[in-house]
Amino acid sequence: MKSTTWAGRLATATAASCLMVAGTAQAQDTLRCAPGETYVMNVMVSAHPYWVPVYQGFKQAASAFGCETVLSGTPDYDITKQIASFDQDLVKQPAGILLHPMQSDPFIEPINRAIDSGIDVVTFAADSPLSKRTAYVTSDNLAEAKFAAEEIVKQVGDSAEYAVLENPGQSNHDLRVTALIAYMEQHYPNMKLVGRQASNQDATAAYRATAAILQANPKLAAIWIPEAGSAEGAVTAILEAKADVLVMHADITPATLEHIKAGNIHMALNPNQGIQGYMGFMAVFLAAHHDGFDPFNDYKVSGYNPMQIPFIDNGFAVITKANADSFDLNAYMQGRDPS
Repeated sequence: MKSTTWAGRLATATAASCLMVAGTAQAQDTLRCAPGETYVMNVMVSAHPYWVPVYQGFKQAASAFGCETVLSGTPDYDITKQIASFDQDLVKQPAGILLHPMQSDPFIEPINRAIDSGIDVVTFAADSPLSKRTAYVTSDNLAEAKFAAEEIVKQVGDSAEYAVLENPGQSNHDLRVTALIAYMEQHYPNMKLVGRQASNQDATAAYRATAAILQANPKLAAIWIPEAGSAEGAVTAILEAKADVLVMHADITPATLEHIKAGNIHMALNPNQGIQGYMGFMAVFLAAHHDGFDPFNDYKVSGYNPMQIPFIDNGFAVITKANADSFDLNAYMQGRDPS
């Protein structure tokens, strides 16, 4: 199934607009990287396969403008360690940073400090909306939640038991969960939420949480999970219990892709990662080169970066058994430089 149509159109329109601005500025020779000009992509759980296509898109865009890129962050699911890695990036004085903040509020001060020092910051996939970041690139988490809710009801009926796993504090995951619950309450009041437990992107924690939910709720019909790492543990618990539970999750990993192919997971909603990285680079690059852009507003007297983009929707794809082969990460990376 192709990316959701309206989201895809919005992402395409945004890309076209950015490239039009870039094309005009390039003609004036103002939008090119100086030798050694570097842009960083900073993430947590850096070994997670989700980041691979994002960074590929980031690098593809950077190469078109003669820029250098670095993938940074921490291998841990630890906000303190990610902030430390971000601070280390700042010491190297990159032109800009595309940041996936593990949590919103703890990153307000580090982002603001970066902006105040002249290093532009754009967030992606998760946000720090109260910071001075210049742009936010993501899929529409509310649309994902609505899609998931409607699909669950379509498959199990509108008077069934369901559960969710969650990762409190990460903005996109929070929205995917809270919006689905709110949508169910408003549109399908006979759907009963019987389990809501934190798994924090830990497959083992998700396995234990799902096993506990199943034991307490033998009529459980469906489970929604805001990311793929927890889905790996959840589906293992469901298979061991030989339970008939519809599994839906956001994002994708090679392991959950195999479960989709085997029919163990019903469906995944996956942000268009390459577009996310590509547009993320464009946003931070244009912020760093905003002197090539003179909008009709008060930025000169107010003193803010004129390249403000509150939200870029990179769209999302619906992954099923029918199209799963298109999301094979090993096939995608053949002939590509991962570094």
